[in-house]
Amino acid sequence: MTAKITKRPTTLADGRELIYFDDADTTLGEERSVDSRVLDPRPVTASMRQDILTGEWVSVAAARQNRVFLPPADQDPLAPQTATNPSEVPALYDVAVFENRSPSFGPALAGSENSPAGLDDLAELGLGRTRSSIGRCEVVCFSPDHEGSFGTQTPSRARTVIEAWADRTEALSALDGVQQVFPFENRGEAIGVTLLHPHGQIYSYPYITPKTQRTLDAIDRTSPDMFQRILDFERAGDRVVLSGEHWTAFVPFAARWPIEVHMLPHRQIPDFAATSGEERDELATMYLKLLRGIDAIYDSPTPYIAAWHQAPVNRARDTFRLHLQLTSPRRAADKLKYLAGSESAMGAWIADVTPEAAAENIRKAIERA
Repeated sequence: MTAKITKRPTTLADGRELIYFDDADTTLGEERSVDSRVLDPRPVTASMRQDILTGEWVSVAAARQNRVFLPPADQDPLAPQTATNPSEVPALYDVAVFENRSPSFGPALAGSENSPAGLDDLAELGLGRTRSSIGRCEVVCFSPDHEGSFGTQTPSRARTVIEAWADRTEALSALDGVQQVFPFENRGEAIGVTLLHPHGQIYSYPYITPKTQRTLDAIDRTSPDMFQRILDFERAGDRVVLSGEHWTAFVPFAARWPIEVHMLPHRQIPDFAATSGEERDELATMYLKLLRGIDAIYDSPTPYIAAWHQAPVNRARDTFRLHLQLTSPRRAADKLKYLAGSESAMGAWIADVTPEAAAENIRKAIERA
């Protein structure tokens, strides 16, 4: 791109960080309104409790119980502020990123009261163990519009969001005590979305998540080039749905969900911050094509979770590869897959459709889109 995506940092009335990212082809000026709201103090940092049966940590963030639920357009907290809507973003924007007012992790960081003393401390097992839920949670607004998703954005806007992911991954990875950074988008009421506004989130955890721990174990049990082997295996098969110079999207060999697509870069990249400009450019158009194809499977938009898995901040940077796992519980136009006894209680999955058939359906939907 010849024009440049511009970053404009500022703060909200209660001191939370807000960053505007202007599209390369933006029509906005440089000035931004100041947040003049009078806000209550931020909630205290939540506390984590350890499950001794698994060693996993559960953040108990009670302040989230009162968050807004499916507000009308004129009360959208992610829309630009108006005289009658004192929202979280003071000015018109292209893309806006700000600290969540009631986060699951943070705002306290390492060194605060009862904060984790590193990964070894968190790995110990014991009854009644607690630690403060240090870290950072941010909201990424893809557009000032009230409704939509990543897939409804323009290629220029998609590129701006990817730039924001890369910028925030680098910044959040540098915060004291953050061990992993996770950008994601929840889309659709069937997923549990409480805001229709096109947005995603970024969680910065004080630990390495259980899913990533299992992947790191798989790397240790197989080979350091496991992700390259996965990519080669899938590209040689019949489950690829999209492929470019830098990225390939495919339905995985052992897909669990009725709709499940993974996307891998063609080289070892630990996170968004390490991607090149060319990789970000291609991803912007390819990811839009994938999401619009997912929406074209049925006659109404598809609910999904788009999870971008990144390497831990301080481990496995040369073996864990950045990748997307997009999953949807939609198994028919009017049916959802519910995680009942076997999946929820035992983690033993039963797939409802073969991955090969799912890939063929997605390829056809991408062509229609």
